[in-house]
Amino acid sequence: MSEGGLSSSPYTIISEGAGIAGNLCAFVLFVSPIPTFKRIVRNKSTEQFSGLPYIYTLLNCLICLWYGLPFVSSDLILIATVNSIGALFQLAYVLIFVAYADQRGRLKMVGLLLGVFAVFAVVVSLSLCLFEPPNRQLFVGYLSVFSLISMFASPLFIINLVIRTKSVEYMPYYLSLATFLMSIAFFAYGMLKHDAFVSIPNGIGAVLGILQLVLYFHYSRADPRVSRAPLLEPYTA
Repeated sequence: MSEGGLSSSPYTIISEGAGIAGNLCAFVLFVSPIPTFKRIVRNKSTEQFSGLPYIYTLLNCLICLWYGLPFVSSDLILIATVNSIGALFQLAYVLIFVAYADQRGRLKMVGLLLGVFAVFAVVVSLSLCLFEPPNRQLFVGYLSVFSLISMFASPLFIINLVIRTKSVEYMPYYLSLATFLMSIAFFAYGMLKHDAFVSIPNGIGAVLGILQLVLYFHYSRADPRVSRAPLLEPYTA
């Protein structure tokens, strides 16, 4: 945050407010798999659930966390906070998955987890050893954008599933709403901070969020049994 009077300027208050709003909406997304993991612990089995979404999300959170830290970017601490919280949640989910998976699944998840930490260590080492600011921010920024965009496969899968089945059973309203609000908040945060590495991927996320909400209202009217439950179980492998 800027020093002196600028730190309390309306511009700064609005930009930080957008970042805080994004953090709050992201928290809803981070806690959404809790019912799934309660079921895993209760049944002492991962059943047919896939741990890959949590591995991918952990790597994404770690890279974006590194991007938001002062070593790489200045005045983007709210990017670091949201992704540090997200990384802790995803790590907890992965460890629970490892604890209750069968031997083959456990070995696979441990290998992937070690791979995530290795990739993150390489990213940190390369960015510190090979790049000086502002090139360091560019290097990590491009990696974070690539990581975020690669995660859009999940919303695209959901959108395709809704259109194909004409059902919103696997796209709860409040989860879609939280995704949209988080994306629009961080899009605004990135725009106000003049940071394209934050605004562009979240702008794409906001567009996908709008599409999900439109599809929800279109198809939910045909099914009175549809739930607006905020929690979503992961896709099975």
